[in-house]
Amino acid sequence: MLFLRKQYFAAIRDGSKTTTIRFWRYAMVRPGSVEVVRGLGRLKIEAVEEIALESLTAADARADGFADLGSLHTALTAHYPPEAREGKQLYRVRFVFVG
Repeated sequence: MLFLRKQYFAAIRDGSKTTTIRFWRYAMVRPGSVEVVRGLGRLKIEAVEEIALESLTAADARADGFADLGSLHTALTAHYPPEAREGKQLYRVRFVFVG
């Protein structure tokens, strides 16, 4: 199951947000699955990749709906403070909004 905050719904609908970056113990979704996000609709998961925080790029930030890498890092810190990251791996989930 994939949960997304309402603040990102408009960007997902208009296609400017096509990924989400998550700290998870293990991959919570699989490529090819269709996830229903309450209040938004369905997302088809295209890819799920383990990544390192240091390997995130400006392109990752734009795909995640942020203007720059600094904004993405700020959001990740707000959503995942250091204690919430313990024992977890960073994942990039690429998706398509299917309505």
